[in-house]
This record gives sequence, C-alpha cells and structure tokens, in this order.
Amino acid sequence: MPARRNTESKNEIFAIVSEKSINAKTQRCEEGKEVQDNKPSRPCVENKTVSRWIRPQIRELSAYPVPDAGGFIKLDAMENPYHWPQDKIEQWLALLRNAELNRYPDPHARRLSDRLREVMSVPADAAMLLGNGSDEIIQMIVMAVSGAGRSVLSVEPGFVMYRMIADFCNMDYIGVPLREDFSLDSEAVLAAIEQHQPAVVFLAYPNNPTGNLFNKTDMLRIIAAAPGVVVVDEAYHAFADDSFMPLLADHENLLLMRTVSKMGLAGLRLGMLAGAPQWLEQFDKVRLPYNINILTQLSAEFALQHAAMLDAQTQQIKQDRARLYTQMQALAGLTIFPSQANFILFRVPAGKAGSVFDELKTGGVLIKNMDKAGPLLRDCLRVTVGTAEENAVFLQTLAKINL
Repeated sequence: MPARRNTESKNEIFAIVSEKSINAKTQRCEEGKEVQDNKPSRPCVENKTVSRWIRPQIRELSAYPVPDAGGFIKLDAMENPYHWPQDKIEQWLALLRNAELNRYPDPHARRLSDRLREVMSVPADAAMLLGNGSDEIIQMIVMAVSGAGRSVLSVEPGFVMYRMIADFCNMDYIGVPLREDFSLDSEAVLAAIEQHQPAVVFLAYPNNPTGNLFNKTDMLRIIAAAPGVVVVDEAYHAFADDSFMPLLADHENLLLMRTVSKMGLAGLRLGMLAGAPQWLEQFDKVRLPYNINILTQLSAEFALQHAAMLDAQTQQIKQDRARLYTQMQALAGLTIFPSQANFILFRVPAGKAGSVFDELKTGGVLIKNMDKAGPLLRDCLRVTVGTAEENAVFLQTLAKINL
C-alpha cells in the first residue's frame, strides 16, 4: 500500500464536518442566538474572528480524547497497575517535605539526568534532553525541523502523537501502512523516504498500538537511508528484550526516546531523548525553560534509586502478559496478536468491536477501542496488562460476551 499524506486521510472528512459546524455556528452568532442551543452559555463569540486567526489545520483537529475512568477497572492507557510499598511512600513523602517550591527547579535537571543515564544505560558520549513526557520531546523535535515543504514520516498504525504534532507544526505527515500482520514494510518505507525526503522519521520499538518489535535489520536500513533524523521510540523498552541504545554511537542521525511512564511513573510526565550532541543542542533551543518541575525531579530521582523495585513490577507484568495472552487464546472468536509491550491487541468478529467494548464497560472494565483508528485496526481492541485480579475480571467479563 502506498504511503499516505495526512491531507489524504480521515482529516479530510473531519474538515468537511468541522467547516459545516463552524458555518452553522457563525450563522447563529450573526442571528444573535446562542451557539449551544437549549443550553445556558456565555455571550456568543464571533466565530468569524476565531476562524480568521486560528489556522484551518488546528480548527479541523479534535483535542486528544481521555475518557473518564472513574469507577472502572482501568485497562485502557498502558499504565503500570502497581503502587509502591508503604515504606517507600513514607521515604518519598519525607523527601518532598524539603522541596523548595518557592524556587524554580534546576533548568537542566542534572541530578535526575545523571540517574537516568545510569539506569537507562545511556552511552557516556551521548547527550540527553528531558521533556514533560515523551510528547513534549516529539514536539520539540518537530518544531525544530519544521518548515515549508518538510514532512514527518512514520508507520500506520502507530503512535497518534506523531501525526498530531506534525499537524500542530504545519508539517506534512507521511503514514506508511504496515503489513497485514503489523510487520514493517521496509520497501514501502524506503520508497516513501526516497520520494518525500522527510526531515524526521519516527519508529516505535515495540510499536504502539500493535505491541510487536519490527525487524531490526529493516530498521537499520531505514536509518541509513533517511536524509534527516530517525527517532526510535522505546516507550515500552522495559517489556521488550531488545534496544537500539547500544547502537547510538554507530549512527549520528539516530536518536532514542524513552519515558518512565510505563515503568510505574506515568503521573510524573517524564520523557528522555538520547543521541548525538549536535542534534540535541538544537532541540534544546526550543525547549521551554524549567520544563521538568521540582516535584518530578525529586520523585523520579527517588524512584530510580529504587530501580530494583520498578524492575520487579516490570517482570511481574511480563509474566502476567504471557498468562493473559494464553488465556485469551483459549476464547473462541478472538485473534490475539503477540506483544512485547504491556498491552495486548486483539481482534473480534467483524462489526463486534463497539458492542464488545460497551459490554466490557458495562461490566466495569475499561479498555481501548481501536476499531476506528485505521483500516488495519478494524475490529480491534487493546487491553493493558493489569494486576492478576484485574486481568481475571477482564477475562471473565469477556468470556460472557456472545461473539
């Protein structure tokens, strides 16, 4: 399948719907009516003024959706389900009592960076850059390389923020479809690189939302062929058995991105980029000052001092992943895809994804419906590996659904 620009995607359909909505609301403003019919609202703001100043690409987007998970077994966001032991919580709280909240934090988070370098085995000659989650790092990279006629390239299905941030920065997005089995179509990617000459290529390893590791030889061919920078996103590195970290010194256009979110620290919003200093020096110029707050710096450094605790949780999740995978395979009507992450993607019979999602939710279990996330994910859902008890409830509820 050929690579697709974002202008040829479902955004076109959304753009038409959005424009009709804007026109309707503008007409109601001109008539002196409220924008939200039958609901109390503030005085109507002239939508033509908004349309004048907000870029059309932004008006056509939807904000990133985060469902309300209150009251549910939360298996939708690839989070570590485990808390810390009480003694570690008390030690952490004692540390925070001395935090100087009246002062700006270390702008370079040097102590935390040193700890991350040690725990993540970052090579000594590689530079590091921290972000408010990996999302901010993606944004810094794309902002730094953005320009007229430039593009971002990744695969589909892939992490949605690559496309969204390309849109934010007014860059073309080139999405190269994976094969039907979610493996990397390296020839198609190489052809798209040759045609579009992307400024940056993003490849997740393991991939989100499919959970598989791409062929490493194919990825090295892409790194060698790319005219710009290649970012390998290892957000789920803790659950995989491989990494590109040892190869950083061999490829000056290779950057490696990680996050602590999947290690049990999602609430801290901390991401890391490692690679050649000449690249990171430029990205640092668009980093907002003091982007890693004092509570994140102290908390993450403390947690990483107890990396063995986090590693034990990771090993438990990997064991539970294997058990959950086997148990899901025993259920009739499901196709279960292998995973090297902390989630499992599965396919239900045609047209059933919405009803399965709803029935699981009625049963108190919230997972992710991927059915509308592109043609290769049709009829697919994704479940995060939870605790043994959470996984059991998910399986029991799923088994009761008539497929």
